[in-house]
Amino acid sequence: MRTGRHLGVDVGGTKVAFRVESEGEDPYEVSFPWNERHSATADLAQLADAVGGLRARMGGGTDTGTGTGAGTGGGFRAVGVAMPATVDPAGRVLTWPSRPEWTGLDLAAALRGLFPEAAVGWADDGDLGALAEAEAAGCDRLLYLGVGTGVGGGFVADGAICPGTALGSFEIGHVVVERDGAPCVCGRRGCVQAVASGPATLRRASRLRGTDVTFEALRTGVVQGAPWALAALDEAGAALAAAVVSVHELLHPRLTLIGGGFAEGMPGFVDRVAREVSRLARDGGPATPVRPAVLGGLSSLRGACALARSL
Repeated sequence: MRTGRHLGVDVGGTKVAFRVESEGEDPYEVSFPWNERHSATADLAQLADAVGGLRARMGGGTDTGTGTGAGTGGGFRAVGVAMPATVDPAGRVLTWPSRPEWTGLDLAAALRGLFPEAAVGWADDGDLGALAEAEAAGCDRLLYLGVGTGVGGGFVADGAICPGTALGSFEIGHVVVERDGAPCVCGRRGCVQAVASGPATLRRASRLRGTDVTFEALRTGVVQGAPWALAALDEAGAALAAAVVSVHELLHPRLTLIGGGFAEGMPGFVDRVAREVSRLARDGGPATPVRPAVLGGLSSLRGACALARSL
C-alpha cells in the first residue's frame, strides 16, 4: 500500500460521497446531492466543484506534483471510484439507467482530469462493496449481495475483486433464476433483481394483498406473520438463495454476506435466505454460511478507499 492521502469516491444516482484516509489522521467523509439532471458535462462540473472544495478542506491547492508524504496541499496519492454504471475496460460508460446522460462518457479521461496528481482506478460499486465487506469480515473468499432498489454484489477471491476490472463486474443481480419470470431492466426476464429487489418484492406483495404495499406495510406484515407478506418475502429469499447456491457450485466462497437497505430493514430476511441455501445444499457440497453484512450503506465507499490503497 502506498502511503499518503487516499480518496474513495462513491458515485451514486442521487448523491456522491467522499472518504479521505491518511495514516495518522482520522478519516474524513463528506457527500453532496446531484443537481437536477441535465447532462454529463453539468454533472462533471458539479463534481469538479465538490473536489475543489474537498481539496481546500484538505489543505488547499490542486497539487499536481508527486504528492510525497501524507498529502501535499490538497493532493491525493491515489483515488478509487465506485461506479453504479457499466463501464468498459477502456473506461467508457456503456450504460447507466439512473443517469443515461453519462452513456458514452470517457470516464477514464474525466477522472484523470479531476485528479492529475493521483493514480486513479474505478470499479463497480457492488464489487467494491464486496471488497470492503471482505476486509471487515477478515475473509479472503467472500460473496456479497446488496439488496435494495436493485440487487448488486461482488465476489472476492484471495483478497481481490473477481473477475477484475479488466473483465467486467460481478453482475449477480442479472443471473437468471426464473426463465419465464418478471421482466428486468436489463432486457431479460427472471433475473435475481427482477424477482428479489425491494421494488420487485413490494410489487409482488401488492398483488398478493390486492392493494398497494409500502416498505413499512410489508415490514409490519412480516412482523405480524401476514400470509401475503411472508409469501412475498419468501419468493425473494428463494431467488437470492438460488443465486447464492449457483455461485457456490462454481466459486466456493467461504462466507456469504447480505446487505443493502431492503435486506437490512426487513426482519428475518437474511435468515430466510440462509435457510433456503441450506435446504438447497446437495450431498457432498455443504452450504456456504450466510450472514448479514456489517457496513451498511458505507460498503461501496469503504471499498473505493480500499481500491485506492491498492493502486
